[in-house]
Amino acid sequence: MDDRYTAQVQRLVEAVLSSAGDTDPDTRRAVEGRAAALGGRPVGATAELPAILDAYVDKVARHAYKVTDEDIAALHQAGYSLDAIFEVTLSAALGAGMSRLERGLALVKGGR
Repeated sequence: MDDRYTAQVQRLVEAVLSSAGDTDPDTRRAVEGRAAALGGRPVGATAELPAILDAYVDKVARHAYKVTDEDIAALHQAGYSLDAIFEVTLSAALGAGMSRLERGLALVKGGR
């Protein structure tokens, strides 16, 4: 990544994954890691996610346009607050987006 953006990107990642919120940072990191892995970025072991959350992260990471009101309602009914759902969505989008960015930059630099 261009050095002029590295610090800004790192601040964004830390804000999303480490700030106080309805979901604990470990869960947000696991969500981000799961989404990044789905996008092709190798990640170390992350915490397991509940099945409903895992399916939602998969959908956000691979086909965000397919997320429906019913998906949100199911998470809410499973006990997730709307703030927690927002945090999970943001963490999944961050993981998927960063994975794509890293792959794209690698191609531009002549890597794989």
